[in-house]
Amino acid sequence: MKETVNGKKMTAVQSGLVWFGAGVSIAEILTGTYFAPLGMTKGLLAILLGHLIGGALMFLAGMIGARTGRSAMETVKMSFGGKGGQFFALMNVLQLVGWTAIMIYDGAAATNEIFGIGAWIWALVIGVLILIWILVGLTELGALNYISMGALFLLTLVLSAVIFKDAGNAAAAEAGEALRFGAAVELAAAMPLSWLPLISDYTREAKEPVKATLTSVLVYGAVSCWMYVIGMGAAIFTGEYDIASVMAKAGLGIAALAILILSTVTTTFLDAWSAGISAESLRAGIKGKTAAAVVAAAGTVLAMLFNMDNITNFLYLIGSVFAPMIAIQIADFFILHRDRGEEKFAVRNIVIWMIGFALYRILMRVDTPLGSSAPDIAVTVVLCVLTDKLFKRTGDRSGS
Repeated sequence: MKETVNGKKMTAVQSGLVWFGAGVSIAEILTGTYFAPLGMTKGLLAILLGHLIGGALMFLAGMIGARTGRSAMETVKMSFGGKGGQFFALMNVLQLVGWTAIMIYDGAAATNEIFGIGAWIWALVIGVLILIWILVGLTELGALNYISMGALFLLTLVLSAVIFKDAGNAAAAEAGEALRFGAAVELAAAMPLSWLPLISDYTREAKEPVKATLTSVLVYGAVSCWMYVIGMGAAIFTGEYDIASVMAKAGLGIAALAILILSTVTTTFLDAWSAGISAESLRAGIKGKTAAAVVAAAGTVLAMLFNMDNITNFLYLIGSVFAPMIAIQIADFFILHRDRGEEKFAVRNIVIWMIGFALYRILMRVDTPLGSSAPDIAVTVVLCVLTDKLFKRTGDRSGS
């Protein structure tokens, strides 16, 4: 399932619109509320630093797909082997099912907070809209995408004005659990990190791959920071950690409904769509669009059945799995120029990934200024380069 439909390829502008929709999400606003105890200055610094780290990695991951023309999970096989790469494809599908459920849950809960009638009904409404987006297809959204993104842009401006209009007269809210600066940086990096196993699915077939990749990352990074700041500002300047309550008090009405529904649909569509692409890497014969529809349906059911109010542990788990994965891909593609796709299991890289995974979990307990991902990735890249040189000296040139 490529994003080419009837021979059409995405332009850089279309790519930017897709990633604008990915950045505007209730989950990112809610995550931003966790930064309130840091205060506006330190919180903003943590948000920018985290997104700088995550965005740089997003760009490199997207460039691998752009240069090779392969989907995200196919590029993973270049570092971990045909069978080894399937483990990450499975992990990606699972995280995307999780994200689909979380996004629908957040959108439905926030909508129900204002309009009532039952969160499960709103979850069903959102799920149906996501299915419509999937059936239409990425490159066929056309005018629908332009209209929805334009509406989202205007509505988020309104929401920002509501939150920050009295900022100068408001006292900072110090409520909430204390957050270490390093942990805050990691929470900011976690959102762009969650897109690492997906971005190549959208850059591989762009008309201008490099331009589309850069546009995608810059647009997503800017919008994601904006969402975090909205959440943090809501908590600091209004004392509200529930964005739906802010909208209700502001009397946004239909505007609130549009923000909540549209932002959830446009972000969650990408999760389900990429889950379909990743599913194609698991087994021959799986149709991506069908798999995406199944993921959207599964996410809707999960959102209706389970409580998903706190996603911090989920975000950290994503970082621990995919940060060392992309580090190995960066080392192989940009430094070592290795392609291990012909192997079943690239054992050496799998072992290095296990070390990187364990190191990330250890670093989570250490308050480093750059969080866990940056030092973990740096160590993992160094390990890849050193072991490659070591095995060359001992005569092993198989790359396994």
